[in-house]
Amino acid sequence: MIPSETTRNILNFAVFQAGWLICILYPGMPAASLVVGLLILHFVLVSQKRMSELQFIGLGTVLGASLDLLWFRTGILAGTEGEVLLTPPWLVAIWAIFMTTLNHSLNWISRKAWLPFVLAPIAGPFAYWSASKLGAVTLPELLPSLVALALGWLVVFPLLLFLRKSLYPELQQ
Repeated sequence: MIPSETTRNILNFAVFQAGWLICILYPGMPAASLVVGLLILHFVLVSQKRMSELQFIGLGTVLGASLDLLWFRTGILAGTEGEVLLTPPWLVAIWAIFMTTLNHSLNWISRKAWLPFVLAPIAGPFAYWSASKLGAVTLPELLPSLVALALGWLVVFPLLLFLRKSLYPELQQ
């Protein structure tokens, strides 16, 4: 494990960005598999409370992937290759690698109670819009999709921080 918190946070953010970009540019099982490797790298070099963090990442990944599936099934999101019956593995991988940031590089957001409610409805939809511009997903009705994504992130992001605080207090920094 890297001793410097700053170095761990920088590495965590870089690993997340790399995983997100790989999955968006090459959506498919190979990208998801590569993210598994990035998660292992995270656990070796960044994570300090591995079992608790693994459980938290698992919980958040299930919640996030379920939310994405809801968005696919309701037409807020659409796959580029037809109907989506299950959340694609590459999108599940993005949720897993994203969850690592809540304990490290994005932990600062949880220090102000109001901040998740301001940033999440902007940053979350921006990530999906960016993914649509890079061809990974489509937003069938742009404005309604962005509004629904904003509302979803307004709920899910603070919920994830609440679950971390309530169920995994040892992950609080």
